[in-house]
Amino acid sequence: MRDILHCDLNGFFASVECLKRPELKNVPMAVCGDPDTRHGVILAKNEIAKKYGVVTAETIYSAKKKCPKLVLVKSNHSDYIKYSKLVNNIYLKYTEKVEPFSIDESFLDVTESKSLFGTPYEIAYKIKEDVKNTLGLTISVGVSFNRILAKMGSDLKKPDAITVLSKENFKDILFPLPVKDLIFCGKSTCNTLNKMRIETIGDLANSDVNRITKKLGKMGLMLYNYANGIDSDKVEKYGTKHTPKSVSKGVTFPKDITSIEELSNIIRKLSDYISTNLRKNGLTCSVVCISIKDNMFCVINRQKQIFKTDLYQDISNVAISILKENYTDNRPIRAITVSVSGLESQDDQVQLDIFTLNSNKKNDLTKEKLENVTKTIDNIRNKFGDKITFGSMIEKEKNINEEK
Repeated sequence: MRDILHCDLNGFFASVECLKRPELKNVPMAVCGDPDTRHGVILAKNEIAKKYGVVTAETIYSAKKKCPKLVLVKSNHSDYIKYSKLVNNIYLKYTEKVEPFSIDESFLDVTESKSLFGTPYEIAYKIKEDVKNTLGLTISVGVSFNRILAKMGSDLKKPDAITVLSKENFKDILFPLPVKDLIFCGKSTCNTLNKMRIETIGDLANSDVNRITKKLGKMGLMLYNYANGIDSDKVEKYGTKHTPKSVSKGVTFPKDITSIEELSNIIRKLSDYISTNLRKNGLTCSVVCISIKDNMFCVINRQKQIFKTDLYQDISNVAISILKENYTDNRPIRAITVSVSGLESQDDQVQLDIFTLNSNKKNDLTKEKLENVTKTIDNIRNKFGDKITFGSMIEKEKNINEEK
């Protein structure tokens, strides 16, 4: 049993802007990407705007229809990063186990802090008041015995509030809630569960786990466990470097695509993004997966094991081969996603596959040249931006456009 807090800053971006411009506290205001052109979405709003029904992620146009006097403020990410660090420094006064979940959320393990600061609720209250008095920001805190329930708790009552979900009460509080309120239960998954007559978190918790996993796979098992208050993930010490489980990049097309060459070129671009991300984080991958959604919203997921790599050519070649093996009926494609998993640090020993073990010196030199070219492109991109790319991609795109 651990004592976990989830601390969530209330309307973070909007709250920071109100600190900088106190006059904004008394008017409906929202932070967005580009208030001048009125394009984009709402990133955060204050409590006054919230009363008008303004919600995060809705379009500026929609928000202004609800609240014509809504004051729009351009986001300033550097300020948000600054305040995020200041808030986490306050958390660190109470425990060294502080794990940021996003720019405005952090998990805290206060199990070893009770002898100094009191019960988990008392610690949550002290932290909440410390943040308010020191920085002028408010937080909502969930208190529980694992991360998932702590996160669920902080979402239940806002702003400037504390919610305790214990072994004794979490079922009474969470089970009547709609299943869409369960963390990581997205719209599509929720619709699938509703079709299975699973309407509430309690329905999911009391359902047949085999039936759920048969329909939703690993995601189903994870959600079933969360509904039952089961989560074994630990809170890491502040600054601990995490290895992500996967890296993905996808795109939804403005028009459906049926050309396998065009789809292949898009895969190359997605693979380039993924490989660059891997190298920035010092990682290699050993599994490539593609997800294809057609115009009837049917989705297929296929994956292949490869030797450990961070090169776009390796990832794209495997992804394209998966595409060609599974896309044989020319149905219109609406969206495609490439993802990689089996991630490991590049410091780990590289295990060579059978092809690499049997390769000749010429192939080894080709691999080495690719790695050198890739490093060069990374250096150029760091200096001049992401518009630098491989000539092969440009040539493929040129051929597609000429055919059109």
